[in-house]
Amino acid sequence: MARRSRTISGTLIAGALIVSSLGIGGIAVSADHASESRTPKTAALHAGHTMAASTRAAAEDADDDGYIPAKQPVTGVEPSADQPPHRYFHEFQAHCSVTHTAPDDPIVYPGQPGKSHDHTFMGNTTTNAHSTTASLDAGSTKCLAPGDRSAYWMPTLYNGDNEVRPVGDQTIYYKAGVTDYTSVRPFPKGLRFVVGSPMQTAQEFRDHPGFVEGWECGNSYFNVEFPKNCPTTADTQLNIRFQAPSCWDGKTLDSPNHQSHMSYPVVRSGTNDNVCPTSHPVALPMIEFKMAFPVNGDMSKVRLASGTGHSFHYDFFNAWDDATLKALVDHCVVGGLQCDPRGYDQTHPEAGAALDENYELP
Repeated sequence: MARRSRTISGTLIAGALIVSSLGIGGIAVSADHASESRTPKTAALHAGHTMAASTRAAAEDADDDGYIPAKQPVTGVEPSADQPPHRYFHEFQAHCSVTHTAPDDPIVYPGQPGKSHDHTFMGNTTTNAHSTTASLDAGSTKCLAPGDRSAYWMPTLYNGDNEVRPVGDQTIYYKAGVTDYTSVRPFPKGLRFVVGSPMQTAQEFRDHPGFVEGWECGNSYFNVEFPKNCPTTADTQLNIRFQAPSCWDGKTLDSPNHQSHMSYPVVRSGTNDNVCPTSHPVALPMIEFKMAFPVNGDMSKVRLASGTGHSFHYDFFNAWDDATLKALVDHCVVGGLQCDPRGYDQTHPEAGAALDENYELP
């Protein structure tokens, strides 16, 4: 089925503040001037507010400096300015359902159960405050593809005091965020990051480079806060779409503010081309959450565990089977296809599928 695809505009990226879960990540202004902000791990400042810093390092952070080095760093890479043949789509879908809710966050508060606001977890069934790359890799999943043992989570939604969990498979797009879609490579195992911030202002949420359509229901789109009312038809749900950064520094799987090792693409000067900045030259898939919450009618009591609608954010911890992820990225993203969770594009049946009928490598 055809789906609208949104390319991040240069104006939005150039002016947007990339907010951090624990601090200010930096401002993406151009391919030549985007740089990594090495915020101290103990800092927890954001726009005049404070947020409790983690009191414990991640199990994989051996020297307790907030950085987790990649086992196989990517070096000697320059951002690609190539222009491959135009393809409107270069993506595949992951379909994952909710597993549980808990006040845990293994990225921001590793090893500290109960310290976070409540989160709704999808994908890996074992995700908790103590999760590591190894524990997720050994876990099971509620994603259609058994090879996707990644952990995905976001603040829990409530209507009054009642949890509202997304029902059934939720769509997580993996797409090219750069013009040269052939330069996109798979995520390294263990990469993790936070998208957005629970402490961002309403304007920062609206101006965030990951903002696609905001909160929507019925014919109401681009809402920073929850709509006051949604149509009460049986098929009306509250939806949000939000994109993640897709350019990696090639060195670290995590950073002190859980964002500065990643960057959004920037617009190459004098063109309309999206490229990775020189500070983050490695093009990875751009994740896009497309979540649907079964709530409508009077929305006055709808809230997030993190606060109002503009506090929406989410986390990703990669635990894909390497070979499965590579097959999907190569076939669908690099191949310029619009794929379902099997890696099959129904408009290009001649290309075949990356996975078999069980969503596994053939």
